[in-house]
Amino acid sequence: MAVTEQKNRLDPSDLERPEVDRLLYVLSRPHAMLIDAEGEEKIEIPPALYKHLVRVVQLMKERRAIIMIPEDEAFTTQAAANFLGMSRQSFVNMLESGKIPFFTVGSHRRVLYKHLTEFRAHRDTERKKALSDLSQKVEEAGLYFPSAQKDRKESEK
Repeated sequence: MAVTEQKNRLDPSDLERPEVDRLLYVLSRPHAMLIDAEGEEKIEIPPALYKHLVRVVQLMKERRAIIMIPEDEAFTTQAAANFLGMSRQSFVNMLESGKIPFFTVGSHRRVLYKHLTEFRAHRDTERKKALSDLSQKVEEAGLYFPSAQKDRKESEK
């Protein structure tokens, strides 16, 4: 990951503010075209690419760095653990339990970026569901605002 990160990093200081503002002005229109240096070849930027280009320039205006990572980029176990915000050992345990696919290079495990993002999305969905279920149970038990529940019960008498 470190090599790709260096090659694929776009730092906000790579563009001057007037350049970013001018790009955003041009990109604020519904379509943009690429023209070669001689002005002979013109091509409209495809919508999918155009959407991403606009997003990159907006992030640059916010002075945020951008790193492009291909889905098939292989992460080491340490880099993957850092990406997910956990210890390397916890991450390795998850790999060994089959929660995330991996492959080996020699004796070293590698995990694809695509699988990390899929796992993270699934984990976040499960966490939100668990929190929602827990808050519902707390409300049903009358423990969320205990004094309000008590006041309501007393007023019902």
